[in-house]
Amino acid sequence: MNLTFCIVSALISLCSATVYFQDQFDGDWAERWVNSEHKDDLGKFKLSAGKFYNDPEKDKGLQTSQDAKFYAISSKFDSFSNEGKDLVIQFSVKHEQKIDCGGGYVKVFPGDLDQSDMHGDSPYNIMFGPDICGPGTKKVHVIFSYKGKNLLTKKDIRCKDDEFTHLYTLIVRPDNTYEVRIDNKEVQKGNLEEDWDFLPPKKIKDPEAKKPEDWDDNAMIDDPEDTKPEDWEKPEFIPDPDAVKPDDWDDEMDGEWEPATINNPEYKGEWKPKQIDNPNYKGEWVHPMIDNPEYEADDTLYLYKDFGVLGLDLWQVKSGTIFDNFLITDDVKEAEKQANDLWKPTKEGEKKMKDKQDEEERKKREEEEKKRKEEEGDDEDEEGEEDDEFGLSPEDLEGLEEGEDLEADEPPEGDADEETQAKDEL
Repeated sequence: MNLTFCIVSALISLCSATVYFQDQFDGDWAERWVNSEHKDDLGKFKLSAGKFYNDPEKDKGLQTSQDAKFYAISSKFDSFSNEGKDLVIQFSVKHEQKIDCGGGYVKVFPGDLDQSDMHGDSPYNIMFGPDICGPGTKKVHVIFSYKGKNLLTKKDIRCKDDEFTHLYTLIVRPDNTYEVRIDNKEVQKGNLEEDWDFLPPKKIKDPEAKKPEDWDDNAMIDDPEDTKPEDWEKPEFIPDPDAVKPDDWDDEMDGEWEPATINNPEYKGEWKPKQIDNPNYKGEWVHPMIDNPEYEADDTLYLYKDFGVLGLDLWQVKSGTIFDNFLITDDVKEAEKQANDLWKPTKEGEKKMKDKQDEEERKKREEEEKKRKEEEGDDEDEEGEEDDEFGLSPEDLEGLEEGEDLEADEPPEGDADEETQAKDEL
């Protein structure tokens, strides 16, 4: 009986699984997405698989195309509530431009959003995804709207910051728990009430309680028996005993001479009595806590009555991010299946293509460097063929290498005879 019940329950669960929204950007995607007209200078999206990919068609997604721009685009679907069901939001992000500052997150709005006027202050239900700005900000946003306030998670969830495609998954369950996955692996999970400030604290400090006036919370005190030694007081600086008054020092002109000062080796600093255990120490006073009268439990923190639009509302300094494989469902297994069917092949294929491109680029650089050195060598050979600064030709230099003696210019033959004759006469 129990086995039959489990099987029936599983079949019912399988049959009731719903995909509320998905887009892999096949067909006429532009008819499904609406660009906001809130500002005239919003950035434009284009359809692209990027510079490296697994499949040039299947890996196409929405890519930001202009630097230093705000972007605002959205797609509508049939409104639904996640009451009593899991909520799964999943999509892929590829920062192939090695993003320095910009958002890579999505917002899920109520169905009454005016898509043509969507902007940064448009009310949303959930904001989820990576956000990068410099080395200090590399996090995954998980923001819930609750009673008019947008609540940020108290947990630090690090995002991926390389140039490859990564899959981000948020799971919100009706027991007020959540899970964040990156690349189909859990990176954070917990309880909504504990990890966001949905509700005021259950306990508060008793406003009527006060620390007793005679409460001694000093663990150590000065030893009343300890006294300062009589020879303790020594000046910090003393005249340099090796200093000598200059011979040309004129007291009338230069004033009274004083030797330079140096650190006193006998100086011991400020005297303080030694510390001993305080016999009256009562420990650190702890403020008593009481139940918070403003706290009211809410077992529907996870619940939203209306989801109807998914949007990209973000800013990017350097464009090139590709968004793809959007999915909103109540079935975790369906999200896992799409991760394996769509994201995993992309991840493996684009890595191979990027490695090949990098290898080709490396070889190209090596060839260019080799060619540059060869050209520099040819230039040096041409310079070597010219006469050196002493007037030596290449032939002369070659003679030197063979061991020939090169003499200075000899005087004319007649002058040499006259010089010899003069020596004979002497």
